[in-house]
Amino acid sequence: MTADETVVETAVAAPAARVWRALRDPTLIRRWHGWEYDDEHGLDEEIRQIFVDGVVEDAAAMVLTVHGGDRFTVTPGAEGAVVRIVRAAKGSNPEWDDWYDDVTEGWTSFLQQLKFGLERHDLAERCTLYLDGPTGGATVMELLGVAGVTGPPGSAYTALVSTGDALSGTVWFRSPKQLGLTVDQLGPGLLVLAIQPENAQRPGGGAQMILSAYGRGAEEFAALSDRWTNWWNARDQAAGCC
Repeated sequence: MTADETVVETAVAAPAARVWRALRDPTLIRRWHGWEYDDEHGLDEEIRQIFVDGVVEDAAAMVLTVHGGDRFTVTPGAEGAVVRIVRAAKGSNPEWDDWYDDVTEGWTSFLQQLKFGLERHDLAERCTLYLDGPTGGATVMELLGVAGVTGPPGSAYTALVSTGDALSGTVWFRSPKQLGLTVDQLGPGLLVLAIQPENAQRPGGGAQMILSAYGRGAEEFAALSDRWTNWWNARDQAAGCC
């Protein structure tokens, strides 16, 4: 690694071959990457564009270079594997430079979702909810009501959040702009809260939430999604954000 490289990595308590397969099988990728959404293309098309089209793969070395130049490596470790992403240098794709930090933060979230999905659920099917938008100067942790969760990874928390839900679990990870919480009530699930970086298109920055739930029925998760989405939209309207 050189001084100007941007690296995102995490250790995963799973065999390296299993982790590599999770990066190469689109059916498994959708169980940790991103979130489900409805539009002309959806998550499956996003996965094809990122992990299938135009990639350079060295399966023997477990190295994958995706479109745009970001390079994944999976290395066997003492307790499983280490997944490392070395980002293409900023400036190699000027059209995406304004979103460079967003992509880095996105990979941080998604590697943690990969780790959680493998370690806690062996990449079982999940349900996902995504919310984002401006914050009016507050952090996403403050908006949801978990700013008081200040413990290190592995520490327990309980919180009555702004949606009206009582959540409990442990701190899954922390980074300078993100907080990941396990949610016992959802399987357990994983809640990733991220402060979106400022850029030319988003001068005030923003907030992002990705909620992954396991073992929930469609009606139960739909009710939760509606409750959280209604809270988020009402907050936006009250703040004059939309």
